[in-house]
Amino acid sequence: MKLKGTQTEKNLLAAFAGESQARNRYTYFAGIAKKEGYVQISKIFEETADQEKEHAKRFFKLLEGGDVMVEAAFPAGVLGTTKDNLKAAADGEAFEWGNLYPVFAKKAREEGFEEVAGIFEYISTAEKQHERRYRALLKNIGDGKVFKKDGATIWRCLNCGYTHKGAEAPENCPACAHPRAYYEVLAENW
Repeated sequence: MKLKGTQTEKNLLAAFAGESQARNRYTYFAGIAKKEGYVQISKIFEETADQEKEHAKRFFKLLEGGDVMVEAAFPAGVLGTTKDNLKAAADGEAFEWGNLYPVFAKKAREEGFEEVAGIFEYISTAEKQHERRYRALLKNIGDGKVFKKDGATIWRCLNCGYTHKGAEAPENCPACAHPRAYYEVLAENW
């Protein structure tokens, strides 16, 4: 079945554009987070930007070429504080997985594109996780819990790998002298 001329083709192009723009926004947000002293959050924005690039690539590869006219609305040009950017990112992810992609999946099914519908649903799962992570990071900033936890925690320096056990990350890494901004809670997921 040919995609050319269908609403699903337009939806794929709109999704490609949206994911591509999210990638760039998250890259900009990463720079702001780093400047504000949130290196871990900066790295999470960068990681998510890379994931959005992969979503965009998946959508792009489904297209069949040629020009496609689409009408779509996208977030326009506001770079705020890290808190502002986390909220904007979480809201955007929530819209994608909760509203946009379910509509796109439904239309793809109606037009006979079951594989495309499934891809929208699978990517929605990733977007839901992105939202959850952004909201948790936003809460950590609001609660003053980025570099301080309730009780003993193992902190890892993102620069050199030094670990420190305590309720909060050290002001400076004793091993490499990088500031607290480079600490995160140690995650052992191997």
